[in-house]
Amino acid sequence: MHLDVQDLRNFYYRSTLGRAAQGSIRGAMLDLWPEAKGRSVAGFGFAVPLLRPYLADARRVVALMPGPQGVMPWPAGMPNVSVMCEETLWPIETGHVDKLVVMHGLETSERPSHLLDECFRVLGPGGKALFIVPNRGGLWSRSDRTPFGYGRPYSLGQLESQLKQHQFLPERHSAALYQPPSARRFWLRSGALMERMGRHLPTVLVGGVLMVEASKRVQPPHGSVVKDLAKRPIKALDGLAKPA
Repeated sequence: MHLDVQDLRNFYYRSTLGRAAQGSIRGAMLDLWPEAKGRSVAGFGFAVPLLRPYLADARRVVALMPGPQGVMPWPAGMPNVSVMCEETLWPIETGHVDKLVVMHGLETSERPSHLLDECFRVLGPGGKALFIVPNRGGLWSRSDRTPFGYGRPYSLGQLESQLKQHQFLPERHSAALYQPPSARRFWLRSGALMERMGRHLPTVLVGGVLMVEASKRVQPPHGSVVKDLAKRPIKALDGLAKPA
């Protein structure tokens, strides 16, 4: 089940550990997607901690929050772009999203297959989605002190297999949250160093969250193309070329 939006807000915006987690995940995302100039960007679940860098240059940014989770206005001090929606029925036209970020959405969904179908529907040609989920082999999925300790954690193989079943093509993967999920001062002060060191270690072993970038796979038309070449010139205008 989805977490409550108040709990998510308190973690990411009102706790030191949550702000550290926000910085780690957002930094890894910006390594993959450094900009979104002129693009349509959407986030589903509780992706707002990651979307702020795109507000200035993106053509449109919308934060979709599922009804069971609840919604909060975002961003603070600016026109609201967040909206509450059905988990598998989003108020977005088909094919109108260029970049989609899903965080705290897939692992907590009771209907993940239908959710992935909706992700596929809203992406346009050439669109890409970034799925961020708790790492089954990481420390963060084993602690219920953070939002990543809830729902179904994934291994990299499990996530990529599920995406392929819904016509997504996994292209790149990354990880974040290499520091322990602890609010103790020592670990918080060491967090930045551990994040830098963690990027040189195997993704599937130590990262608290997995991040998989996937594109929308469009099936080619079936059958073969047959060219019907005209054996004789068209005679419909012969009368104009040769007046009687």
